[in-house]
Formats: sequence, structure tokens, C-alpha cells
Amino acid sequence: MTALRIPNRQARHLWLWTNGLSGTPTGKVDVMGMIRHLGFVQIDTIRNVTRAHHHILWTRNQNYRERMLWPLLGRDRLLFEHFTHDASLIPMETLPIWQRQFRRLGAKVAAHDWYQSGLARDQIAQIRARIEAEGALSTHAFDTRAANREMWARPPHKKALDQMWYAGELATCYRKNFVKFYNLGERVFPAHLREGPSDRDQIDALCDGALDRLSIASCGEVQRFWGAMDASEARGWMTRRDLVPIEVEGADRKWTTCYAPPDIEARLEALPSPTARLRILNPFDPAIRDRVRLNRLFGFEYVNEMFVPQAKRRWGYYVYPLLEGDRFVGRIELKADRAADWMHVTGFWSENRIKWPLSRLDRLDAELIRFARLAGISDIRWNVPRPA
Repeated sequence: MTALRIPNRQARHLWLWTNGLSGTPTGKVDVMGMIRHLGFVQIDTIRNVTRAHHHILWTRNQNYRERMLWPLLGRDRLLFEHFTHDASLIPMETLPIWQRQFRRLGAKVAAHDWYQSGLARDQIAQIRARIEAEGALSTHAFDTRAANREMWARPPHKKALDQMWYAGELATCYRKNFVKFYNLGERVFPAHLREGPSDRDQIDALCDGALDRLSIASCGEVQRFWGAMDASEARGWMTRRDLVPIEVEGADRKWTTCYAPPDIEARLEALPSPTARLRILNPFDPAIRDRVRLNRLFGFEYVNEMFVPQAKRRWGYYVYPLLEGDRFVGRIELKADRAADWMHVTGFWSENRIKWPLSRLDRLDAELIRFARLAGISDIRWNVPRPA
């Protein structure tokens, strides 16, 4: 079969549409609809202006507010929390095909030296028994201490809780001020969703869902989407599916071979042009999570430097890419203090050959105002020179 060829600009439009970034981000807020469209939303502890999960959803509908998310996990049970490539909120209807990930990560964590809690089996059983008797508990309900004060050190009870959480024996019941409360999985996960199809059917369903949310992808990109299978399992899925071979033009004019779902031509025919709005994207946004794909499609090099020593950073600690239409025009570093009601621009870097006329600056200012409003902030100041 002759591969369908997708020129670069069309590929960029397809990727933005696939990630819910084509249209103007307004209208009625459907949080579950956005998360289902993306497959999951990554959650993160760092609150620079707002936490990543809130920012990702707000980027797709700027009527979103932070109070809208957590009731879907704790009250409504429409979401569950587990580990994809990172900690994520996943639609509850995904649970039957997530049983393999519970088994997979449960076994992996149990065998990993770092996760060995140092607690005896009866002590771990006592932690579970307390939750069974008392209901949802956070890590603060236990008092074992970490062996050292290193950044990633965890106390033994936290490692034990995590072992049971990865295996699905425990589940996130709710979060309060972002603190995770654990309960028995059987109390959180609906009974009719706790049994899954065969392991192969789970692999196939996960890979189908990944390709649907990627639109065009290599086998490795499908495998990495959920982080729930190995390369051989993803290759096995490919042999069982009638995929459409695709050649995609990169920003460097080179062509890459990959695959698409059977309806790819219908997707391309109905593909809208992206809005010209300038958007501030989160470093963990799914549209930019795969840095190789990002560079290949957009010619935009992005590195998350939060854990890079300050002296070695090219840009800054928490730097947001700036997307305008179908291209990245720069990046901006922001810091905020909600209690003091301020958000400061502490760094700005324009992309090469991008000019900043008043019209583009106005679009950036408008986005900064909208972003600050999400965090309840009214005072916006530049601590570095504005682009010219």
C-alpha cells in the first residue's frame, strides 16, 4: 500500500486538533469531555501559578476553574488516579482495561529495591487493616521516618502505601489540599469495572485508544502513550490491526514513516485551521510531552529544566511555551504569589525570526491576564524587558 503523505503544516494542524488546541477555548465547560478526549490528565505537585492539571484543562477551555476537577475523583467517582507515564487522572470507564497495569506496576514496584519499605509483612498488613477499619487515611496518619533527608527519600509507611496503590489494592479516595487519601480499592473502584477482558484484549484496547488520541504515530509512540505495555506487546497489537501507513513531513522537510487509524482521511478532510489566539502552555501539556515529536513537527526545542541545576539552565525553572496559531513563538517564565496577589514575568525568550509587533504583544498581554485570573491574581508585572 502506498503511504499517505501529510505535509508539515497539515500535520501540525492535525496534532493541535488531536490535542484539543484548534478552537477558541471558550464555551460551556465539560471537564470529563476534555479528559476523555485526551485519555488522561497528568497531575503534578508544583504550583507555580496553578498546578499542571488545572492549567492543561484551562488551556482547552478558559472558563475552567480549579474547583471543577477534584469532585470528579472523590465525590462522583468518574475518575480514578493511577500511573501512566506519570501520576494521572483517568476516566473510570478505562478501569477494566487498566487491570494489567495494576498487575504490571504492582509486580515491578514490589521487586524494586528502592520501594522496599523495610517493614515486616505484618506491619504492612497493619497499615492496610487501619484503612479497612478507619476508612480513608493519608500518609500523615502514620509516623515512620525516612532513613535520610534526601529529596526523594520516603518513609517506610509511604513506600508500603505506594506498593499497595500501584497494585490497585489501595486507591486514591480523594485529595484534600493535594494530599492523597488512600482507601481500599474495592471501596473506590465500582464492582462492575474491576474485572477486565483478556490481557491481549486489554493491550489492543489501550493501543487503539492511544492511536486514536495521537492520530499519527510510530509503534513506540503508541507504546509510550499510556506507559502500560512493553515494545513487544505494542508490536503484537500492530500485527492484529489494519493500520494506514503514513509519511509525515517534519519542520526540517524530512519525511518520517508512521501509522494512522483507518479514518485518517476523514480526519484530514474535516481538519480545521487552528485559532490565531496566543496560548501559554504548561510544561506537562500532552501536546508537548513528547519533545522529539514536538521538535520534529514544529522545529521547537523544549527542555523542562526544573531539575537542572540553575547554573546549567538555558532558560529557567518553570518555563511556559508560547503557542500562536500553528507555531511556537517563544517561551516565558512566570512566578506568582496568590496571597500577595501578584504574578511576575521573570524571563522571556523569543523564537528565532519572530517579531513582536504591538498586535502580538497585545495577544500575549491578554493571555497573561486570563491566566492570572485563573489563579485569582490581578497584579501582573514584568521584571524583565518586554519583547520589542
